[in-house]
Amino acid sequence: MRHLFIVMIICLLVSCIEEEESHHYTAVSIETIYQDSISIRAIEILDGSLAFAANNGVFGSVDLDTDKVRTNVQQYDTILPSFRAVAHTATDFFMLSIANPALLYKTGNSGQMELVYTEIGETVFYDAMTFWNNNEGIAVGDSMNGCLSIIITRDAGRTWNKLSCSILPKSTKEEGAFAASNTNIAVVGNKTWIGTTAGRVYYSPNKGETWEYYQTPMINAEPTQGIYSLAFYDEHIGFAIGGDYTKPKNNTANKSLTKDGGKTWELIADGQEPGYRSCVQFVPNTGGKDIVAIGFTGISYSSDMGNSWEQLSSESFYTLRFLNDSIAYAAGKNQIAKLVFK
Repeated sequence: MRHLFIVMIICLLVSCIEEEESHHYTAVSIETIYQDSISIRAIEILDGSLAFAANNGVFGSVDLDTDKVRTNVQQYDTILPSFRAVAHTATDFFMLSIANPALLYKTGNSGQMELVYTEIGETVFYDAMTFWNNNEGIAVGDSMNGCLSIIITRDAGRTWNKLSCSILPKSTKEEGAFAASNTNIAVVGNKTWIGTTAGRVYYSPNKGETWEYYQTPMINAEPTQGIYSLAFYDEHIGFAIGGDYTKPKNNTANKSLTKDGGKTWELIADGQEPGYRSCVQFVPNTGGKDIVAIGFTGISYSSDMGNSWEQLSSESFYTLRFLNDSIAYAAGKNQIAKLVFK
C-alpha cells in the first residue's frame, strides 16, 4: 500500500506539471459577438456571462452560452458617464466612471444600478478597480494632493473610503494610471500591485492597509508613457506592459518581468515586438509561461514568459479576459469578441 501511495503521488505531481506547460499557440480565431458605436475598455467574466461598461453610459452583459446581449444606459443628471472600470463580487456588479464627477455604481436591490460613491474635483480621474474577496475591493485614480487616489470598500461595496495621503507614498508630478483596459491593478490573495504612468509599481501586502513602491525600468518620460497594464500569474511572477500610445511601434522599455513579487523588474524582449499594448494577461494553467498582450494594433502572444513574441492578429482591441486556457473575450472600439487560441 505504501508503494501504491507513492506511485499515486508521483502521478499526481506529473499531471500537475503537465498542466503547467506552455500551449505553444500559433493562431487565434476571432468571432464578433456584439457591435455598437461605443468604446468598451472594461469587461468582467461573471458566472456564465460577460459584463461590460463603456462610454455614453452604456453597460450590459453577454450570455456566454447563447451570445445574447442585454444593454442599458446609466445617466447621472444630464451626464452620460464614460465607464472604464468594472469589477464584481459573487453577488454584485460594479462600474466606475472616469473624470469629474467620479461615479461608482453597484447592483441595486430594485433592479437598477445604485450610486454608492461620488467624488467631485477638477483633477478627479479614476482608472481601474477590482475586489480581493466578496467584501473588500479597491479602485485607483490619478494623483490628487500629492498621492494616488485610492478608494477601498470593506463592506461588500456599499460604502467606499478614500485613503489618506499620509499612508501612501508621495506621488511624482502628475503621476496617475491609464484608464485603458481596467488592468492597472493586480491582486493575488491579500497582495496588491498598481502600475502607474511614472513606471512605478505600488505594492500592498495586506489589502491596502500599508503601501510601498518599486521603480521599474519602463519608459515614462512623457505623459503618454508608462505602465498601461500589469498582471500577476501568482504572488511571484508578474508582467507589465505599456509604452506610448502615440508612438505604438516603439518597442523599447515597454515590457518588464518580475519573478520576486514586484520587488525587482527587468526589461524583456527589449527592442523587439510587440510595441505599445494596453492590456496583458497570463494564459491560465501555463506556469506563467504563456502571455497575451493586446492593443489597437493587434494581438501578441508569448510562450516563454515574454522573451519572444508572435503577433497572431492585427485586429484592434483594448482589453482582454480569459475564460479558460484557450478561450478569451476581448473588447475595443465598437465591439466585443470571442477569441479562441489554437
